[in-house]
Amino acid sequence: MASERHRTAADKTLDVLEALAEHRSVAALSEATSLPKPTVHRILQTLVERGFARSLGRGSYASGPRVLTLVGSHRHEGDLPDQARPVLEELREETDWTVHFALLSGDEAVYAAKLEADRPYRLASRVGMSLALHSTSVGKSVLATLPDESVRALLKRTGMPARTDRTHTEPATLLAELAAVRERGYAEDREENEAGVVAVGAPVLDHSGAAVGGMSAATLSSFPDEEDLARCGRAVAAAAGRFSLTLGAPPHRSGLAPREG
Repeated sequence: MASERHRTAADKTLDVLEALAEHRSVAALSEATSLPKPTVHRILQTLVERGFARSLGRGSYASGPRVLTLVGSHRHEGDLPDQARPVLEELREETDWTVHFALLSGDEAVYAAKLEADRPYRLASRVGMSLALHSTSVGKSVLATLPDESVRALLKRTGMPARTDRTHTEPATLLAELAAVRERGYAEDREENEAGVVAVGAPVLDHSGAAVGGMSAATLSSFPDEEDLARCGRAVAAAAGRFSLTLGAPPHRSGLAPREG
């Protein structure tokens, strides 16, 4: 922490950002940084707006997705897509579907890695492609880690544009599905983002238990039956859980479970 004599606005912001690694409430952050609560709250609002912090509801905060994606964009060796590749290779072998790893970036996700299935077709997904959270399996799995109030706030910011005629376009129906996602352990995309394509996804969590992205497996909708869809869903959940553990996720939070608000 910078000395009080030379503590600039930038110093204060970075102090709060660093303290978020260990503290959640405004009171705890204020004590850790020796900053007044109103100052901490004002800094947190800016960090949330920029994606460097995330509101967990009830005055609690955690590091945001931009922290990880910004670090990832500056790392050339050992970055997250490279770290995820062995897990993705295992997942592709187990499911025989095309598999993806996506990172959160603000209110959307971005494909960071893709491994094609050994099939005579290629899916349209590509590294660098942005994903809406409400219409994709990765996105819905991430939303399922959040309190409903946080989901509603996000949907108010982004809207719920229809990607296909099966896309959820009302918050109430999506929230009902997210409850089922938490119970099931993985999310499904039944041609909600792209006609003719189904996918299953699960969140990847960091050391704080917050979702930083997710993994998915996808195939043409004409291939899987309900049993195969469930089998691949469980495989994705297990793969995402294993990778979360390598990022330091608490063992009890390395899979999808309701997150306390």
